[in-house]
Amino acid sequence: MPEANPYARFLDQRPVLEILAATPLALEAVLQNIPPEQVAASPAPGKWSPAEILCHLADCEIAFAFRLRQTLAEEHHVMQPFDQDRWAATYKGIPAAQALATFVTLRQWNLLLARTALPGAADKTVNHPERGDMTFTTILETMAGHDINHLRQLQTLAGFGG
Repeated sequence: MPEANPYARFLDQRPVLEILAATPLALEAVLQNIPPEQVAASPAPGKWSPAEILCHLADCEIAFAFRLRQTLAEEHHVMQPFDQDRWAATYKGIPAAQALATFVTLRQWNLLLARTALPGAADKTVNHPERGDMTFTTILETMAGHDINHLRQLQTLAGFGG
């Protein structure tokens, strides 16, 4: 069985909610350092452009929002996986700024929920059909690791390294 959080290796020593809260500003900063002509350009065949990465982050924030709320509201909930590549088929032409604004708004909403639910809901369980049982905290840790992974990709595209 795969690990519950495939992004755990990206986590650092910062508290998870700190990582989640810092991501919007970090994304805004890195986007400002990507030349406009490169924002919608794929860096290599089969790779997402910076704008598409931001669209993916916005879509994932929608999925995480639902998963967090289902975890809190339901007993023994089984979450629905999604095919990120099929979702990405709709990203062409979506402005990076619009994707980022969507992500930022959803992230603020999800942080409000997390701060309200914790610490009481930290160990509330849910099942991911591909990853097995996880907790409310594991979902937050997955979000944070996912953020760091894609932020590093964007930093590399902006010439920051990673």
